[in-house]
Amino acid sequence: MPRNRAIGIALSVYLLCVQYPALGQVPDSGKTLSVEWIYGPEAADVLSLPSVRWLSSGGALVYDRGRPARERAPEILNQASGRRTQLVDPGRALAAMRSLLGDSLAPETLPNPLEIDGSGRNGLYLFGGDIYLLRFQTADFVRITETREAETCLSFSPDGGKIAYVRQNNLYLYDLLSRRERPLTRDGTDSLLNGTLSWVYWEEVFGRKDGAYWWSDDGSAIAFLQTDESGVSVQYYVDFKPWTPRVIRQRYPKIGQKNPVVRAGIIEVASGEIRWVVPGTHPYEYCVRVKWLPDGRRLAVQTMNRQQTELNLFFADRMTGRGSLILTEKDSGWVNIVDDLHFMKDGQHFLWASERDGYKHLYRYTLEGKLVNRVTHGPWSLRSSGGVFWLDQSVTAVDEENGWIYFTATEKSPLERHLYRVRPDGTGFMRVSQEPGVHTITSNTAGTYYFDKYSSASVMPSLRLCRGDGSVITTMAGDTQARLTEFHLQTPSLLSIPARDGFLLPAQILKPADFDPTRTYPLILYVYGGPSAPQVLNQWERDILWDNLLLAQGFLVARVDPRTATAASKTLENLVTRRFMAETELHDLVDAVRWLKTQPFVDSTRVGIWGWSGGGSYTLLAMTRSKEFKAGIAVAGVTDFRFYDTKFGESAMKTETDNLQGLEETSLLRYAKDLNGRLLIVHGTYDDNVHIQNTWAFIDELIRANKQFELMLYPMRMHGIADRPARIHLYTTMLEFWKRNL
Repeated sequence: MPRNRAIGIALSVYLLCVQYPALGQVPDSGKTLSVEWIYGPEAADVLSLPSVRWLSSGGALVYDRGRPARERAPEILNQASGRRTQLVDPGRALAAMRSLLGDSLAPETLPNPLEIDGSGRNGLYLFGGDIYLLRFQTADFVRITETREAETCLSFSPDGGKIAYVRQNNLYLYDLLSRRERPLTRDGTDSLLNGTLSWVYWEEVFGRKDGAYWWSDDGSAIAFLQTDESGVSVQYYVDFKPWTPRVIRQRYPKIGQKNPVVRAGIIEVASGEIRWVVPGTHPYEYCVRVKWLPDGRRLAVQTMNRQQTELNLFFADRMTGRGSLILTEKDSGWVNIVDDLHFMKDGQHFLWASERDGYKHLYRYTLEGKLVNRVTHGPWSLRSSGGVFWLDQSVTAVDEENGWIYFTATEKSPLERHLYRVRPDGTGFMRVSQEPGVHTITSNTAGTYYFDKYSSASVMPSLRLCRGDGSVITTMAGDTQARLTEFHLQTPSLLSIPARDGFLLPAQILKPADFDPTRTYPLILYVYGGPSAPQVLNQWERDILWDNLLLAQGFLVARVDPRTATAASKTLENLVTRRFMAETELHDLVDAVRWLKTQPFVDSTRVGIWGWSGGGSYTLLAMTRSKEFKAGIAVAGVTDFRFYDTKFGESAMKTETDNLQGLEETSLLRYAKDLNGRLLIVHGTYDDNVHIQNTWAFIDELIRANKQFELMLYPMRMHGIADRPARIHLYTTMLEFWKRNL
């Protein structure tokens, strides 16, 4: 049986078993959802779960936004009992902050620290661009820096005695005992960055997390990335204020253009000496991961070629910087960055994740790069369940004392994420988590305890502390569902939709509480569609509030994932190679909507589609290359991949030199003249991810073809259009658009 067909059948078997009811029934309560409530502080409070992080000294730090504002403070959690103890008196800490910061900068509620030392004694904050330290035991609040330039990328040394940070693109070190600062690099400029990331690395390589340096385990050295982006093209944004508007510059490499030049270095903390890593004789375009080996004498560095078809793992000697090639991964489409590199305590082996057989699985190697054994196998993949989809660290812990490797994967279903464990030799494979749905795991280093953020399509998220065997010690938060019962929220039914070749596409649909099967309803389809970026999962999504608001206005709401988005396998993901946002995804979207139109309760003449970012692009694809949709909303979509960045854009589409035909034939600009239906285009004018150039070019083609459209711009908003006034305005605008046009 073909692999893709087998995946589709597996999805179908799973989906037949998961039909979900509403959280509540038809209302008696007079309270109704509104855009203002959904994007207001009460909803944020109701939907928040405590943030948690494990400490190297044992125990975990908890910050619970569900606590009353005056009682909110970091807490230490005892992992064996689940009991929490307040780390600092919030009243005293806030008073200390006010005395030092003044009323203008001092917060009203004690914030969650940006960084905590491993023992849980001190926390770091940034106010007005300067660093402050809070001593939890005494509630002392101490100013660390007082500079004109802002500090960023803060971190404690492993022993908590020093702080590293970046200022003006140089790395600095502050000794808490001597209270002295010294620079670790001195050559930072506007275009030469030390220890901090250029935009394309921040976005596409490190998943929107800045800080490009890493302490050795003993704190005696720091590895870092130095980035030269002097040759990278510049993007400009013009503000609307002050009276003569300011102009903002951004270095942004577009497809085929020059990338930042990145190299890894090692700083000896005591002497300040820097050695540069030379990864063998292999040239590279991207330096994508850096990690210390436990012995502190070597550094693991991952590099990648420009086409992203080859990834090399090197081990570099700390004393010389010279790297030895350990292994190479290749892929005919592109190689995904490997976030699962884990060194064993025996000093002889490491674990490595690879998609070499079409699925992501674990392998065990010697430190010389010799394969010892395959650890996991089967027609499923290791997958993480938290954060941005292009970061995928699936191994949550390695318990070497008891001989277990813990990881999250899709073995039960591509629509779920579960915690599993297996022996290093591949035996003893078992599923640890049991409840159907998505489990996001944050484990201590040994895997003996973990936090499980769990939800399903019909069960709102809860946070639980568990033992390594899956038994629950305590539920830390999970009663938010009761706080939303007055809204009588409906939850989606999961289903599968057959594509033209028989592949079963995962989908979901929401119906109003008073659904009448004898009526027909207008339907709104949401899509995102990026490679291995599923939107149809058996989990509770915050967007269900917006979907229920649409239900209250008489709409049905559906989602569907093209097969390339399902994250079921690398084989499916690779189908977009050289033809991204083209026929493969288009056919799946068209097949899905045609099937939905055959349902007796769907008004086939009133179907809309919308999406954000990649979903904005798919909306334009569907509305220009099919006639299935009466209306659509495209938010911040890419319209031609030559407008997009090198790392993501070239992974599938390569450069004009390699794939000019593919880039030209898949450009949405050439199809603007074929627009069908009413279209609303939305963009922020300071979108540093998908530049508004995409929208300008597309609407220029619409104008040439005399195609009418609506446009909503958000001045100086970025890709997320994230501030509360803009969100309320945007979703109100979208609601009115759907009411007018469907």
